Amino acid sequence: MATLTIKRADRLIGASVLGTLLLVWLVLTGFDALTQFVRQLGNIGKNGFTLYDAIAYIMLTVPRRLYQMFSNAALIGGLLGLGGLAATGELTALRAAGMSKLRIAASAAGVIAVLTAGVVVMGETAAPYGDQHAQAIQVRMRSSNLGSTSSGLWARDGGKIINAKSAIATQDGDRTTVKLVDVRVYSFTPDGQVTTFAHGDSAIHDGNHWIMTNVRTTALDAQGTHSSHADTQTWESRLNPHVLEQSVIHPEYLSMADLRRNMRYLEANGQNPGAYAVAFWGRALFALNTLVLVLCAMPFAFGSLRSGGLGKRLFVGIILAIGWYFLQGAMVNFGTVYGLPPLLANLLPTSLLIVGALAYFRRFG
Repeated sequence: MATLTIKRADRLIGASVLGTLLLVWLVLTGFDALTQFVRQLGNIGKNGFTLYDAIAYIMLTVPRRLYQMFSNAALIGGLLGLGGLAATGELTALRAAGMSKLRIAASAAGVIAVLTAGVVVMGETAAPYGDQHAQAIQVRMRSSNLGSTSSGLWARDGGKIINAKSAIATQDGDRTTVKLVDVRVYSFTPDGQVTTFAHGDSAIHDGNHWIMTNVRTTALDAQGTHSSHADTQTWESRLNPHVLEQSVIHPEYLSMADLRRNMRYLEANGQNPGAYAVAFWGRALFALNTLVLVLCAMPFAFGSLRSGGLGKRLFVGIILAIGWYFLQGAMVNFGTVYGLPPLLANLLPTSLLIVGALAYFRRFG
């Protein structure tokens, strides 16, 4: 009988939390998407950018927006769900039936954990895929001679076609620059015949010219093909590095596999993986951060909040979400400045929340 009561209680708590979480998640994501859509309307007409492109861009980025908004939705939705039960006296009844605060919070967190697993999968599959194609739309809008496909970045520069497998943002002091990786430059005659083909491991803009490294060049003429090699080679190009900077997908939008690949490339070249490492560990700890944040918000549903209305619970949830955002950002930046490993820097705010949650439930659970 006790087991049956607990199962019914779990369903009651789960249904309440699930309903409010999905509603909050939809509102937050919808507002974010609508705001960005209004901004995209201002780009209509640039290099053939149409209303259809604006709609396609927003639809392709919806999975990433759902991923980004989930933690806040889980916090606010969980708080509203349990707060609603507290306002009707159902939490008091559950406590009187023998359920501890920790047990009630665990029931709420269990529902959120199931959703979190699905969100993590979406964040590693649909979200990066959609962002890659959405970025291709933005690249075409910014420059008619620049395009992005699954095979990398493509650009037309006079009589040349340039292809780079990927573009990586690198930190040079306080300045962020873009490095093109696995670069191929095809030169053509006016009638479309290939004259030279150059392949370089990378290319970076020094402020005046593009510099390619480890370049292998093949020239084609009437006598045949001629190959040469150079450690570095100046690449005369009108390709705008500032446009390229805008074409690089933000590290936090990449999948963990892509982040790891970029980290290995930078480390192999003696460079600091920087933002890619921070984003990688932020992704790896996403589920833990979400669940810990939700558990830390649960005590507010058991206290004076039961005498407050929806507005009070919503206000507290928003304040907690904003506070977590700034705490996490400050801790990660602190760790980056003082040379802490990215994993440790990302774990610091989570560890503080775990200590706080354990202290509360140990004393009042």
